[in-house]
Amino acid sequence: MIDGILETALYVDDLDAAEAFYGELLGLERVLRAGDRHVFYRCGPGILLIFNRAETLKPPPDDALPVPPHGTAGPGHVCFRMEGPAIDRMAEKLNKAGIVIESDFRWPTGARSLYFRDPAGNSLECAEPRLWNL
Repeated sequence: MIDGILETALYVDDLDAAEAFYGELLGLERVLRAGDRHVFYRCGPGILLIFNRAETLKPPPDDALPVPPHGTAGPGHVCFRMEGPAIDRMAEKLNKAGIVIESDFRWPTGARSLYFRDPAGNSLECAEPRLWNL
């Protein structure tokens, strides 16, 4: 039985810009950076993997772990679990940083969602857990 999502991945073209956005602006705790290939962040009980799109498509070197090449074209999506007051603080932080909030609304469940984009164009959402009755 699947218990949940342990990690999720987004793909970017500029790892330095992603690191500044996720680490400095959003305040996620960096777990690991491996050169220009990837940077990983702690996100609650899981891990957010940010991969350099071009580097992760390459086969791993012989001395690396046997993770197969992977990636995607186009923007991805991640939804961060947050309570209402934290979403308010995030909206304020994004506004101060000049990040466009694309949508801020309440679902039929009453849960609030806030949508914005990272520098690579990935769609990010902050939502209350009751969106999915969690």
